[in-house]
Amino acid sequence: VQLQASGGGLVQTGGSLSLSCAVSGLTFGNSAIAWFRQAPGKEREGVACIVSDNDDTVYSDSVKGRFTIASDNAKNTVYLQMNSLKSEDTAVYYCAANRDPLCSWHVKFDHWGQGTLVTVSS
Repeated sequence: VQLQASGGGLVQTGGSLSLSCAVSGLTFGNSAIAWFRQAPGKEREGVACIVSDNDDTVYSDSVKGRFTIASDNAKNTVYLQMNSLKSEDTAVYYCAANRDPLCSWHVKFDHWGQGTLVTVSS
């Protein structure tokens, strides 16, 4: 299983950014694909998760209403559209996969991509 994250960069407060995660090696539509992030000095936290076959999505409270997770089954790619960005969104963002089609922050995600850095400046 391989996950390739891309799209990070520098953006001003209030701006938008879109991340992509290309996935290979598993049944894309029936797997849970999630975005996590880790800010300097903080623990990793789950941000958003999707199981595309059943349109199941989960968001953390900190991003609900600002971030949108979506998938393109034809491209085996998951996107994270981030709007109204805040300085506290600054972090390394990782995509991860779980073969079980369950979006929950209480389950272990077995497969991880490399991180992509998002920096929000004021």
